[in-house]
Amino acid sequence: MKKILRFCAALLAAAAMTLPASALKPVTVLFNGLPVCAEQTSLIDTSTYVPLRAFCAAMGVTDIAWDAETGTATVTAPGLTIRAKVNEVWIEVNGRAFHAPDGVRLVDGVMMIPVRPLSRAFGLDVAWDAETDTASLTESGSGWAAEAAAVYNEADLYWLSRIISAESRGEPLAGQLAVGNVVLNRVASDEFPNTIYDVIFDRKYAIQFTPIANGTIYNEPDELSIIAAKLALEGYSLSTSVLYFLNPDLATSFWIPQNRPFSFTIGTHDFYT
Repeated sequence: MKKILRFCAALLAAAAMTLPASALKPVTVLFNGLPVCAEQTSLIDTSTYVPLRAFCAAMGVTDIAWDAETGTATVTAPGLTIRAKVNEVWIEVNGRAFHAPDGVRLVDGVMMIPVRPLSRAFGLDVAWDAETDTASLTESGSGWAAEAAAVYNEADLYWLSRIISAESRGEPLAGQLAVGNVVLNRVASDEFPNTIYDVIFDRKYAIQFTPIANGTIYNEPDELSIIAAKLALEGYSLSTSVLYFLNPDLATSFWIPQNRPFSFTIGTHDFYT
């Protein structure tokens, strides 16, 4: 539940993601034992932040484009593309979506990004020492993040993004992600089929998802639904136990609330285990 509240709070705090430097708590970030961006690394809320441009330069990447109208930075190098936008709680890396807890921030005109997703983009491991407020980065040996095509099963992304969009288009990202979590939790459960496609089209106890009945499963997903699907496929989960959801204002059957334990509500959906 704390993770859900934190994720939702990050989304709702978008307007507060432009901060003065005075709001920051200095922390230390080391790369192979040496300080990185020593005067700019900071703790914001619960995340260690680093300045995007300076951090990338420390990794040997200096090609960074800034779009002031959209608040978007794009980092490019052979084999690596990173896109980060102020107020978003993810960064795009080689077509993938990495969760950025507490969001992408702008501090005195400098784009600041949580160190963990950015380190992941460069193939770095992160260890945190709470006693000294120090994040230690070391090379994992995996190299820069792999391309989306090498990580996501094309059919899984296709169907997961479509069921998320058909069920929760217009919902906040947290709500869309939770729908994706339900599908993946069912895949992992012995009670349901073991593939995303088979879970979505499961008819063992009648149709499981309304979009299968009304055909909206075949509609093109919106961009946010694709991001939610990618985050879910990357392993980010608001809950590993929710298996059911419904919109109580639209539901025609109330078997779920009558038979399953309630877990939480996001947007118009109630989620159950």
